[in-house]
Amino acid sequence: ARSNPTCTAELRPSRRTRTVALVLIVDDSPTDVHVMQQALEKGGFSTAAAGDGDEAIRKARELRPDLILMDIVMPGLNGFQATRELANDPETRSIPVIMVTSKAQESDRVWGLRQGAVDYLVKPVATDQLVRKAQAALAG
Repeated sequence: ARSNPTCTAELRPSRRTRTVALVLIVDDSPTDVHVMQQALEKGGFSTAAAGDGDEAIRKARELRPDLILMDIVMPGLNGFQATRELANDPETRSIPVIMVTSKAQESDRVWGLRQGAVDYLVKPVATDQLVRKAQAALAG
């Protein structure tokens, strides 16, 4: 028997049924992931992590996070490429992406926003600023 691909979407977690917003943190630095997880969890969010762009896309489709924090410089698919793919996919395009990166050039910020990011933060980011930006992105 062939599976019906339209049914699988119903089995995935719905962003609307969650009481706590889920933030997917995408960064190849375990230290940066840990710092962001601590800040966001203290701020009332739940978190998941991915170490590169390919894993980010898989987890975005699987977990349906409410927000994605995306590093740029990572092995394999970089943050620009992953953000563009997420923004062009009907399944994930409604998930806001905030770039969180050490790339401080204005041209990088502009390029990140052109790929579909809703905001761009340069590391190191103060933990209170990270939480405020996450709240703002979720507020629309």
